[in-house]
Amino acid sequence: MTNSQGQGPAPTARLPLAEALFRRVRNGNAFEETVSRMLQTIRLGIVLPGEAMPPERELAVKFGVSRDTVREAIRSLTDAGFLLSRRGRYGGTFVSDHLPSSGYSGLEDTLPEPSQDELEDVLGLREILEVGAARAAAGRELSDSDRAVLRAHLAETADASAEDYRRFDSRLHLAIAELAGTPSLVPLIADNRTAVNDLLDHIPLIGKNIEHSNRQHDMIIAAIVAGNPQRAAEAMREHLAGSAALLRGFLG
Repeated sequence: MTNSQGQGPAPTARLPLAEALFRRVRNGNAFEETVSRMLQTIRLGIVLPGEAMPPERELAVKFGVSRDTVREAIRSLTDAGFLLSRRGRYGGTFVSDHLPSSGYSGLEDTLPEPSQDELEDVLGLREILEVGAARAAAGRELSDSDRAVLRAHLAETADASAEDYRRFDSRLHLAIAELAGTPSLVPLIADNRTAVNDLLDHIPLIGKNIEHSNRQHDMIIAAIVAGNPQRAAEAMREHLAGSAALLRGFLG
């Protein structure tokens, strides 16, 4: 292990479990899955504070992603306080000696961290509701006005500041629910989105994830507008899997 006085390089984790955790990520959410996997190795103590993470090149091979994806994941976890970079002879990426608490929005003293059962309940219900909503909306005959509303919400979400992003993101998802044609679905999704946002308040708002979410929003809306229920459901499921991976990584 590296010591704080820089007396030598910190060893890279080589425990057997590390090989199981440093494995190929699923297609579709490479960035979020990479962050989640790296967080898992830290939270489970596979790579201890002060120890070195595997080199970027090695991580990219293990995860089956590009080095740019690994680099973005490392940068995001560095910004969140889980990792730090050192230069020089014994340089590399290391787990922070003092890991951050679970709160990232300035509310850590007022927001209790959810239990694993609570987390899975919220995420499971979200998938059932929102995948169904996307499929139903795509299966209906939408008016020009309906399509214009979707595109307007899509544009405002893409243009939202980091501070406002979750609000506009919620509005877009609720607009999809409204077009599903089942009025009672909307308050169910609204309640679930509130719970999801409460969970998201425990984790950092990551710029790369916002970019990825916006691209997936484009795919969801395109499928709904084109009237393709299967593609809309698949795009929504993949989209939800990205934020679920981050939430499980930080809170699981």
